[in-house]
Amino acid sequence: MSKISFIGLGNMGAPMALNLAKAGHALAVHDLVPASVARLAEAGARAAASAYDAVAGADIVITMLPASRHVEGLYLGDDLLSHIDTSALVIECSTIAPETARKVATAAQARGIAMLDAPVSGGTAGAAAGTLTFIVGGEADSLSRARPVLEQMGKNIFHAGPAGAGQVAKICNNMLLGVLMAGTAEALALGVANGLDPKVLSDIVAKSSGRNWATELYNPWPGVMDHAPASKGYAGGFGSDLMLKDLGLAAEAAQATRSAIPLGALARNLYAMHGAAGHGGLDFSSILKLYKPD
Repeated sequence: MSKISFIGLGNMGAPMALNLAKAGHALAVHDLVPASVARLAEAGARAAASAYDAVAGADIVITMLPASRHVEGLYLGDDLLSHIDTSALVIECSTIAPETARKVATAAQARGIAMLDAPVSGGTAGAAAGTLTFIVGGEADSLSRARPVLEQMGKNIFHAGPAGAGQVAKICNNMLLGVLMAGTAEALALGVANGLDPKVLSDIVAKSSGRNWATELYNPWPGVMDHAPASKGYAGGFGSDLMLKDLGLAAEAAQATRSAIPLGALARNLYAMHGAAGHGGLDFSSILKLYKPD
């Protein structure tokens, strides 16, 4: 088993790290929230006093952080790379700007450290179940080395291309997800306003040409799917503020390449309005509240 360092134990990182602990790896964990570290320590992980302590002697370093500035700050600002052994493999699982991923990967390469950007899809449920999708950028040889560990946290692993490619693919996926969720919520609200039962309409759409991931697995209307965040007060899941962040990353990528993303830009504006109304901490399916405030 590998000696693994895991930094960042939020809603996604904690269950990912827990699966590695259950797999029997020698796991060192660190987070700025002591309670998060304590929960992993109860599962057998070593509670590291700092990020530097966590990576000491690690074969594999995994990070799952909120945004680009945190990743760049940790690896470059705090110079974590200088504390990582050159024989180690770094797997950066945060969803960040492709340019940030490339910048950090270049710095790692300059120190002789192999690094992958490997953002994930599948949400907190997938993280807990170990069924995440990993979207990987970096060298194929490094991915081959990472695969046995990734397979203990996920079921699908894709090599998108060189450094930064994993982030580009993830941004494209989440932009489409934001558009689909906003459109699904809008269609359901229209149907209900015109007298339809939301469950009946959802069943119809799920078997018709409007079917999508939201109608099949993550319905935004409360009570339609018992397991969905919508039926739990929009608690847990993938936060609206995080969706807004990812849509912002898509906008930045579009600007850098002069690409047109009219629907992506509209979805970003809708989630910005939603967050400004005080719903940023709710699951992103709560965008339904724009169409059904009550």
